[in-house]
Amino acid sequence: MSILLIHTGGTIGMAASAQGFAPRAGIVEDAVAALVAQGQVAGPVEILRLDPLIDSAQATPRDWHRVAQTIHRAMAEHDGFVVTHGTDTLAYSAAALCLALPGLQKPVIVTGSMLPLTVPENDGHDNLIAALAVARTAAPGVWVQFGGRLLHGARVRKSHSQAFDAFDAAASDVAPRIPADKPALTPVTAHEVGILSVAPGGSAKLFAQAADSCDGLVLRCFGSGTAPDTPELRAALQAAFDRQVPVLAVSQCPEGGMRLGTYAAGQGLRQTGVIDGRDMTVEMAFAKMQFALSLAPDFETRRQYLSHSQCGEMQL
Repeated sequence: MSILLIHTGGTIGMAASAQGFAPRAGIVEDAVAALVAQGQVAGPVEILRLDPLIDSAQATPRDWHRVAQTIHRAMAEHDGFVVTHGTDTLAYSAAALCLALPGLQKPVIVTGSMLPLTVPENDGHDNLIAALAVARTAAPGVWVQFGGRLLHGARVRKSHSQAFDAFDAAASDVAPRIPADKPALTPVTAHEVGILSVAPGGSAKLFAQAADSCDGLVLRCFGSGTAPDTPELRAALQAAFDRQVPVLAVSQCPEGGMRLGTYAAGQGLRQTGVIDGRDMTVEMAFAKMQFALSLAPDFETRRQYLSHSQCGEMQL
């Protein structure tokens, strides 16, 4: 079985410099070659270095498409894929890959590290070994292998800024892939998507401005789906609806999700056309909004896409 490792950048391939950790060519390549030579992972493993490398903090939907396109073009030549990625936006990219590769028939394993391979006692070494191994055994779909755990790519989120087990994901009985008769590539382009969090006494002007200028909005609500029911917020959400700007609501709580309408305080959201994101992560909500705006030609089709689970991202 042949595995293609796509090195996109990130901490795992960095080395110390006078300015701090910085990417250095050959780090991931040398590490994989050593692991194969020592028999710690099975070969063959082909390595493709994405050029230019992606600075995780600077990643955009265009970068999601670059990675997805690379996988799609190599689908027939390899039995599994490993994508090394910076941890800051790894969850966004994993979510995007789930949406970009309908009909995926092979495992795609996204991994990275909190410490570079060039640092003693790093986590990159073990993450690489595990990712390369599970790329041969996992079910078809997009998964994240990190800190000794295999996580659902459509539900994963970064939960810790420093720990080696920095990622978590709610369980799902649906594979992280969009069912389709054959593998395909769904392109995505960047749109003006805002992520707004409600807060007690928060600025309504911010919501009004976003409603007037954005193509889509992700609204981070309290708990199980409440928000301040003020005339100003209602007016902003109504303005978004009138402009045919989809608004997708998710919970600020990392666990449990939400259901709009559970409390009377959430009725204003329903009455202004806000879409219930249930237990979707904010990372997936943002990626899904970008795909909805890229894919669907009209407002109602976009709303339908956002309302329904595509790849196990919503369970409630």
